[in-house]
Amino acid sequence: MNSYSESILTLVKTKNPAEPEFHQAVQEVLHSLEPVLARHPEYRSAKILERMVEPERVVIFRVPWFDDRGEFNVNRGFRVQMNSAIGPYKGGLRFHPSVTLGTLKFLAFEQVFKNALTTLPMGGGKGGSDFDPKGKSDLEVMRFCQSFMTELYRHIGPDIDVPAGDIGVGAREIGYLFGQYKRLTREFSGVLTGKGLNWGGSRIRPEATGFGVVYFAQEMLKTRSKSFDGLRVAVSGFGNVAWGAVLKATQLGAKVVTLSGPDGFVHDPSGISGEKIEYMLEMRASARDSVKDFADKFKVEFHAGKRPWGTKVDVALPCATQNELDENDAKELVKNGCFCVCEGANMPTSLGGIRVFEESKVLFSPGKASNAGGVATSGLEMSQNSMRLAWPRDEVDQRLHQIMTTIHDTCLEVSRTYGAPGNYVTGANIAGFLKVATSMMDQGLV
Repeated sequence: MNSYSESILTLVKTKNPAEPEFHQAVQEVLHSLEPVLARHPEYRSAKILERMVEPERVVIFRVPWFDDRGEFNVNRGFRVQMNSAIGPYKGGLRFHPSVTLGTLKFLAFEQVFKNALTTLPMGGGKGGSDFDPKGKSDLEVMRFCQSFMTELYRHIGPDIDVPAGDIGVGAREIGYLFGQYKRLTREFSGVLTGKGLNWGGSRIRPEATGFGVVYFAQEMLKTRSKSFDGLRVAVSGFGNVAWGAVLKATQLGAKVVTLSGPDGFVHDPSGISGEKIEYMLEMRASARDSVKDFADKFKVEFHAGKRPWGTKVDVALPCATQNELDENDAKELVKNGCFCVCEGANMPTSLGGIRVFEESKVLFSPGKASNAGGVATSGLEMSQNSMRLAWPRDEVDQRLHQIMTTIHDTCLEVSRTYGAPGNYVTGANIAGFLKVATSMMDQGLV
């Protein structure tokens, strides 16, 4: 990086100590932006980067709730409203013990670029709590969600900030959160996405991120005159993103041979299809976080405590969590013949892993581009809510497919324009940055 980029990274590390994920996300973007900053000195004069790495607003609050034994508990709630230059803040809520301010700032920063790439008018934000819904009763989750929304409702709205689900926040949690918002505000509005189909939700939203990853990878494969038909695919995770990716890749003729969880991964050489895909929904609903259940049921290999990246595959779709694929994993994938890696999670590949893929000429897409299908469909849900309409499944799927194709083509076009043809990381970062930076310049001191 040049001296200006280094100074921005130093500033971020100094002002945000002990937040390594946020530092990593900023560093990855800064590395890509050097050519655009060289062409546009006005962005430096206007301190656009200094403004983009600083959230517009951070809300931190306590969340008191009582469990089924009648005992009081206190968790911490967050909402990071990162950038609203192109629309209301948009980004999920994550309920998980690992949630920290630094994690949410990294996710919100990524969300700004991701949302800009969708072509829809959405800014970037993220939120959540260190509350763990695993093992809690429905009543305990309801009490927590109601307490959480009792504070959060002051800071959100359909034209201000529109949260969605994320890890630990599914249809149940969205329902409880929406019910409390409606109770407090006395309005029925599109303030949350991921809602139930009976009360304002959009079709294919649960599988949208996974579908979008595969649609994006499909376009990547076309650049090498290939398709999914007959390819072996490694997928990590077993939640909604992985489920959608497995379903769509299988429909396109691929053979998905892995799933993973906190306990290890399964290898199914015959391919994950039919009832095996349906069983993924049961695994998710069980809240056991155990992929061994799949291995036991279908009598396939289970590798305890390991990740799936040593398996011989053509395509890898990391769909679990941040930094799940490091430099050594990347080398294993390359050695075993993998030629396409398309991120389904947020920043699942370490900087060292990305470097290995780039040096090995592996097709590689960052999550801010290839996992944008979820928030894109959330944007479509917002549009349906605004118009008081409900589009059929095929129409939503078609719109999602078109958005992902447009994101892919934009990344390639911008990468060529800025001297890095075929580099999806550079293309995604610059394309997202230009849209947000131009909007910030147009709006003055924001």
